[in-house]
This record gives sequence, structure tokens and C-alpha cells, in this order.
Amino acid sequence: MPKQTNYNAGIYVRLSKDDERAGESLSIENQKLILTKYVREQGWNIIDIYVDDGYSGTSFDRPAVQRLLEDAKTGKINLIIVKDLSRFGRNYIQVGQYIDYIFPTYNIRFIALNDNVDTANKDTTAMDMMPIMNVFNEWHAANTSKKIKAVIEANCKAGKYRTTFAPYGYVKGDDENHLPVVDEPAASVVRRIFEMRSQGISPRHIADKLNEEGVPTASDYLYAKMGKPNPRRTSHLWSAERIRALINNPTYLGHLVQMRTTTVSYKNHKHVKKDPSEWVIVENTHEPLVSQEIWDKCREVEASVSQGKKTKSGFIAPLSGLMFCIDCGEKMRLGWNNTTNGSKKKPRKYVRHNFNCGRYNRHGKIACNSHYIKMKDMNAIVLTDIRAMAALVVEDEEAARQKFLSHKEKQNAHQTELEKKRLHEGRYRLAVYCQP
Repeated sequence: MPKQTNYNAGIYVRLSKDDERAGESLSIENQKLILTKYVREQGWNIIDIYVDDGYSGTSFDRPAVQRLLEDAKTGKINLIIVKDLSRFGRNYIQVGQYIDYIFPTYNIRFIALNDNVDTANKDTTAMDMMPIMNVFNEWHAANTSKKIKAVIEANCKAGKYRTTFAPYGYVKGDDENHLPVVDEPAASVVRRIFEMRSQGISPRHIADKLNEEGVPTASDYLYAKMGKPNPRRTSHLWSAERIRALINNPTYLGHLVQMRTTTVSYKNHKHVKKDPSEWVIVENTHEPLVSQEIWDKCREVEASVSQGKKTKSGFIAPLSGLMFCIDCGEKMRLGWNNTTNGSKKKPRKYVRHNFNCGRYNRHGKIACNSHYIKMKDMNAIVLTDIRAMAALVVEDEEAARQKFLSHKEKQNAHQTELEKKRLHEGRYRLAVYCQP
């Protein structure tokens, strides 16, 4: 390609939140001052200054750098200048790809001033060292990320509440740890939601009830208190999903449960859920909105669907909600077939109900096997079992009673062992988290 003589420069400056700790030497204004002075001394044209303030260099998903690259590809600028390589990016693969392959394709000159990198002068020590500098810049980002995570985890274990907004029903306190403080009347709504769920009312019906009464959603309530319109794209209605998220939030028990999510890596900032064993839990840090009894009752209701599911005609199968797949543990799903019998002149139409594994119904053989059974056959099996147990009581009531008590005693012993194990694990985690 022909050598450039007239340069139209695009100045790029970046400062991440972590870089702010480095002080004035890395500030946006300082970068602008150094680079504009240099460009003017060279007699080049400054087309634009591209600023990414508060963005990490590990990703190129930054608005200003994307605009810079687009202007370079369209020919608006033919020179990109930065204070040093780390300002352009801390991902050595992507930085190398741009400097070594993409920029030469578009005849774009690249300068990293403080690192003495200039693609117009390839036979220099700085250009030879550039791959090593890029690797070091990425290592610095990885090391900084690791240190920040360690500090965050230490603060969480010390009972410091890390959040922008407290959950619905609380506000952030003004104390040193910013612990949640009860916020009425939202707290009353939270208590009512837990109470309704503990009584077996479904999240959908709870949401419908709140919407009928005109109770503002959590986000609407938050921004109304701030005196601002809600900027989020929302229907402004309670939903079953919002109710489920609320009743599964252990903050309402008076515990701080933090670090429930993490990012894929220091390069990929996508949030993923962590295993509950990795959560940081500090118990009894603030006033609870619900008792342990109500919380446990909600967990029992969540694990059971004993009310059964109604069909469109209002029919509830006797065993609906009480049957589970023997292989995968998924709830058995009620199904039916419309059947016609009899003669053509006098056809008889009726519905035959059945059960099958819910996971198999949704995903097929890759998820589980078919466990199809007619409802009348299942009812017959249960009825036979009930009759057998009733006959045992009639024949020898005392023996039946002893057998039942023995069975219950084994169940209770197993449950006690499970509770002891959970208590031991909880005490161990608490001892670890509370270490100075």
C-alpha cells in the first residue's frame, strides 16, 4: 500500500474503574493533553477524540472504540494514537489481531506513544517487544481482577452489604455496613406475599391479586420513592416470576446471602449463577420480614403441588400433583385422549385420562423414558393398596399400629440425620466466614 503522508488522527483515551486508583497519570484529561500536544507538534489533523470512561480493556465491546474502528474502516481517519498499548486494550489476542492484521489491511497507522510503538517503523525494539507487552497487559488485568474479587469476598464475609438497591421491603442503611433496614409499606406487602404462598396460593394468583388491588411493582415503587419515572422496560404488573424470585430470597430471613453470581472470566463479563455451596452467608445481620416457620412452609409448598392441576373443564384428577417419575423424579403430567365409541347412529364420546413423566412429555427420550399409565389403572392400584392396609388393620389392629410406628420412627431418624448434617455444615461455614 502507498505510504501515508497526510494523517487524519483519531485520538483514543480510556480509563477503567480500576485504573482510577492509579491517580492523575492515567486520567482522561491527562491522556488527552499528552496526545493532542503530540499530534499538533507533528502537524497532523485531529479528526476526533474517542473517550471510553469507566470501561475495562479486557473487552472491545466499548462504544467509543467501536466508533473509532468504524471510522478507521470507512477512511475517516488513517491514524490511531493512544497513550500506551493498555489504553487500547488488555486482551492480547484481539490487540495483536487489530495491530498486525486489520490495521495494515486498511492502511492505518497505529501509535502507542509511551510504549514507543509505531507501525510505520517496524524495525524497532519496541515493535519486537509489543507481543510481550500485550501479554503483560492482559496478565495485569487478570491479576487485578483476582485481587478485586478477593477484596469483595472479604467484605462480604465481614457482613458488608454490597448492592445498589436493597430488596423490595428494605432500604440500604446508613451504617458502616449499609445493612438492610425495614421499609414500610413495602415490607407489609412482602409479609403478605409470604403468608399467601405458605397457604398454598400459587405465584400466579398472588400476582393477580396484587394487580387487582393496584399494588405497585417493586421497581415502580422504588422509582416512585425517588421521584422519578421507572426507566425500565416493564409491564408495570406483578408476575409469577417476580413472586417466585421474592419468596426465594433469603434476605427476608434476616441473613446476608451474597456472591450468588459471578462472571465467566475477567474477559467475559456475562453473569452466571454460582452453586449455593459457594455463596457467602452471614446470618442474623438485620431484621427479618418473615419467620423461619413461614419460610419453611413456603419451601414445602414449592416442593409440592398437592392441590392438583385443573383441566379446562375444571376436573382435578384424584392423584394429580402426588405422582412423581420413578427414574428422574419429575412430576407426572396429566394427559387425556378424546375417544369415540358405540355405533355411528349412537356414538359415545368420553375422555380417557392418563399420566406420564413430565420431562419425557416435554423433551422426549433424550430426557427420560415413557412411564405412561392410564388413570383408571393407577386408581385401581392405589385402591387395592388402601384395601390391603385396611384389611391388615381389621385382622390385627395392634400389629398394624406397630408396623406404622416402626415405619415412622425410621423416617424420623433419617430426617434427624439429615438435619444434623445440615446443622454441622451451617456451623462450619459460619465458623469459616467469621474468621478474622
